[in-house]
Amino acid sequence: MSIPVVLGYFPIAVAFGVAATRAGLSPAEAVMFSVVIFAGAAQFLALTLVTSGAPLVLTAVTLIVMNLRHVIYGPVLLEKAGRHAGARHAWAWAWCLTDEVFATTLGALMRGRRFSERLVGGIGLGAYLAWIAGTAVGVLAGESAFEAWPVLDAALGFMLPSLFLALLLSFLDKTQLLTVAAAALATVLGTFLVSPSVGILAGMILGAAIGALKRASQ
Repeated sequence: MSIPVVLGYFPIAVAFGVAATRAGLSPAEAVMFSVVIFAGAAQFLALTLVTSGAPLVLTAVTLIVMNLRHVIYGPVLLEKAGRHAGARHAWAWAWCLTDEVFATTLGALMRGRRFSERLVGGIGLGAYLAWIAGTAVGVLAGESAFEAWPVLDAALGFMLPSLFLALLLSFLDKTQLLTVAAAALATVLGTFLVSPSVGILAGMILGAAIGALKRASQ
């Protein structure tokens, strides 16, 4: 089940490996960046902040705010799993619970798949290893990785959002369209009026609020 995530993550990770070496990191530092942080788009921001000499406190706070949405992923999955939920090893699989791993797991649960820590852990581990492997390939290939494929280089910025949307749309139904539309609008407005991090938080809060109200009215 992790194959779609792996296919989406690998080229992005290659791009990160190239960007990291371009920014002056050694091969070992670039790979360890992915091993320790594993943060997708936020990892590119972290690289920019670190290599530009930004204070570590500012870097840490920025990344925490940008990734606050991950706090709700585990509870949402456990609630959806119901009595089959087991969180004995949550400390392990929560590490790999990225946007796309969350969407893939949630989609499987909504299609009737029984929750297990092995399920979410397997999807997450596949994504994690693909990210590390892609980074290593990018480090070894360097700038030549995209010289022959300029179209791929231009498309990298859309790969992660496109993958997440594809996974999300695979299990949505018509009753959820209003919630999704409202959350999307809040995200866009927050992004343009304040910042992308604020936009993401605004979309999460509004979407959760509408969902809670709909559930309470049923």
